[in-house]
Amino acid sequence: MLAEYRAEITELKQSNAHFSKVFEKHNKLDQDVKDAEHGRVGMSDVEIEKMKKEKLLLKDEMLKMILESKQA
Repeated sequence: MLAEYRAEITELKQSNAHFSKVFEKHNKLDQDVKDAEHGRVGMSDVEIEKMKKEKLLLKDEMLKMILESKQA
């Protein structure tokens, strides 16, 4: 996820509490989706798709914060 911004992500996780919270929520959703897709957790396809959409929104929010921090 956003590997090309690894340094910026590391810095923002340490300096921006909101970014850190969004990052952690994204990672949690990512793991939940993987667990559901591999049958470790029972979940409907609709629920999985909802989590994937939320994950994308969080990723977009993180990218926006990264790009804004690079401009500052």
